[in-house]
Formats: sequence, structure tokens, C-alpha cells
Amino acid sequence: MRVKIAVLDDYQGVALKMADWSAVAARAQLDIYNDHLADPDSVVERLRPYDIVCVMRERTPLRRELIERLPNLKLIASTGPRNASIDLQAAAARGIEIAHTGYFGSPTVELTWALILASARHIVAEANAVRDGGWQHMVGDDLAGKTLGVIGLGNLGSKITKVGLAFGMRVIAWSQNLTAEKAGLAGATLATKEELLRHSDVISIHLVLSERTRGLIGAPEFELMKPSARLINTSRGPIVVESALITALKEGQIAGAAIDVYDTEPLPPQHPYRTLDKLLATPHIGYVSRGLYERFYRDTVSNILAWLEARG
Repeated sequence: MRVKIAVLDDYQGVALKMADWSAVAARAQLDIYNDHLADPDSVVERLRPYDIVCVMRERTPLRRELIERLPNLKLIASTGPRNASIDLQAAAARGIEIAHTGYFGSPTVELTWALILASARHIVAEANAVRDGGWQHMVGDDLAGKTLGVIGLGNLGSKITKVGLAFGMRVIAWSQNLTAEKAGLAGATLATKEELLRHSDVISIHLVLSERTRGLIGAPEFELMKPSARLINTSRGPIVVESALITALKEGQIAGAAIDVYDTEPLPPQHPYRTLDKLLATPHIGYVSRGLYERFYRDTVSNILAWLEARG
């Protein structure tokens, strides 16, 4: 019988355009799904026939309770070098292989700065005003001479720092294991978490979600921030406590926020983030760029072909 392959959550309908799937299609049944299913029973019903499931980042989590209900599953082809939404132990217990792809972080860096600039200069509101016949309603904030606080000075955070310096900003940084030497090499000054929150005009988060970082920015942290500060999150939603951010924006504890990541994705239709003033929200598009999509899907095709070859 032909191997059955499901490609999930192809929101933009581009999976087949970003790579040459012809060699895969010649050897297997290939089904592309553009919609997103959140209900576990619906996901199981859809995926039960498939030998290979291709997931785009964390859009469809493959937890133990799901994996154990998919008797035909033999390979999970995931985009990116790691995927925290896949239960690795459950997959291993079933003998399910997991294949990953290459990755580069420049699209997220670029989006982060797009969000910083759009938030500081009210670009979305002013552009919408022009469409509605208006003209110059708000006064934007300068970046030159201001302080950028970078939480997490790894691969992405260090690149965010370079751009901040190019804008003439002072950059301070903090994470649990960051040293003064490493901060200095990136062009930043080491600060404590409290110092960063108190003194930063823009705070940008670049951490991996873990038990240490979950809920890292909550009500106590917002109370430390300047009323003129802006929070940017392109890492993972649960790093910031949603209810605390909503309160901080409604009560004017901070001037604004721009976020690309959420506790639940896609964002529920009635979520307050969809209508909250002073919040610029984008639909987790930090990694959604042509170059990275091409890398993801080309590597996925290569991984599937290698798996098929190994099985003869």
C-alpha cells in the first residue's frame, strides 16, 4: 500500500509552491490541509490514516494523548530544529521517528523591528486614518537616544541589539545566565531584571519558553516599567502573562505593546487582544517569510525521501 502523508496547517496554501514535491507524490499519497483543527478528536479523525504527518512549527501540537491514538503514524516531519509541542517520549515509545529541518532567525529579527517601529510611530493607526480621509492624528516616539532592553541575548537577541545600536539607542540586556562579558561582546550592558524593566523605553523578549521563562513578565514586572515603555514579544506567548498585559494597557501602566505570539494559537475570535487599544497584534508571522518557508519545505521533502529510501 502507498504511504499516506498529511501536510498540516498550510494556512497560505503555499506548501506545494515552496518546494518540489513531485518525487514524494510519485511514491506516496500526499494530502495538504489549509485549515486548522483545534479539537483533539477532530485531529485524530483526520490523521488516523496517515503514516507521515508534516507539522509547521507548533501549529498542531502532537501530545501523548494524540500520538497514542494514531496507530499508523511512523514519521513526524517537523519544521525547525526543535518543536516543543511534540511529545518526544511518547513518539519514541511508539517507535515513531522525528525529522527536523534547517532554520535561520533573520525573519523574526526583521519582524521584531517592524513591530517596534510600527508601535513607536503608530504606523497602523495613521495608515488607517489616511484610508478614512484623516491626516496626522498622533505624535510618535523617537528611538534615538532611548534605552532598548533586550531580555535574552542569544542568536536573535544579539541581532536585535545591533539594530538598536544602529538607531542610536543605548542597549541593556538581561537573562538568567547572561554575563557582563557576553553582553559587552554584543554591544549591550548587563543589567539586572529590575534595572532593565525600570529603565527601558522598549523591552524586547528573545527567550525559549521553559518552566523558568513561563510567566516571566507579569503584574509585578509591569508595575516596574515606565508609563512610556513599550513591550515587544516575538518569542512565545506564555512568557508574558496575558491578563497582566491586558491590565497594564487598559490602566496605562505602559504606553503600548506589540506581540506576535499567544497562549492559544490561532487567537480565539473574541480574545481581548483583537480589540485592545495600544496593542499591535500580528498572527505569529515572525517565521513566515518566503526564504524560510522554502527552507522548511525543501528540507521536509528531503527528510521524507530519505525516510522512504531507508524503508526500501
